[in-house]
Amino acid sequence: MIRLSQLMAYKANGTKFSCLTCYDATFAHSMQNAEIDVILIGDSLGMVIQGQDSTLPVTVQDIAYHTRAVVRGNQHALIMADLPFMSYATINDAISSATTVMQAGAHVVKLEGGAWLAETVRVLAQGGIPSCVHLGLTPQSVNVFGGYKVQGKTRSSADQLLADCEAVVAAGAVLLVLECVPTQLAREVQARFAIPVIGIGAGVDCDGQVLVMHDMLGLHSGKPARFVRNFMQNATGIDDAFVQFHRAVRAGEYPAPEHTFQIEL
Repeated sequence: MIRLSQLMAYKANGTKFSCLTCYDATFAHSMQNAEIDVILIGDSLGMVIQGQDSTLPVTVQDIAYHTRAVVRGNQHALIMADLPFMSYATINDAISSATTVMQAGAHVVKLEGGAWLAETVRVLAQGGIPSCVHLGLTPQSVNVFGGYKVQGKTRSSADQLLADCEAVVAAGAVLLVLECVPTQLAREVQARFAIPVIGIGAGVDCDGQVLVMHDMLGLHSGKPARFVRNFMQNATGIDDAFVQFHRAVRAGEYPAPEHTFQIEL
């Protein structure tokens, strides 16, 4: 079974690792067969499972339910679970929410934010709960950003993101997720910090890559995001698509330049 120590070893020796969202036991078992390294029970389930127009309606109990299902189907991957919108607004809320999803079987909890999360990350770590902090485009803040837009496009905003990373890593974060940021910025984060960095629309230099399962299977309405690659196009089936994703990430073939944001800072 993949543990945090294995991801740290991957970073140390330059081995790229794969991460996909998953919400049920059947797909989780298929991902086990494909040797996907990390599974994220994402609040993206609000959109792809529940049919919501954002992640905001998802509850802690929703995440816990799907975490239990995934854990039953997969004994290989590191299991990471989102803490949904406003479920960690206070430290006490964070403790309660994180306890619920950890007891459902998660190994790591993921929170969206920046330096303001440092104390929460520190308290969770003291209680034995590892945290992954998601920065850049954070979907729970879509109403603040005014839509799903690339973040860190200027030197000043990039430096702010680096400072946010510094704060949460110093507080004890064990993983970082960077979403929709320039490749140059992701490269700087990956080089500066000892913990693994997972990218989605952040370029090939990240230590790991994550996609929403439905997106990489071509199951989406409308135009897919720039960073999405449809792995079903050349696959013999879903199981093979998962294998191809894992191999493409491990080989550094995904994401390709066309999946990234090349903005000079």
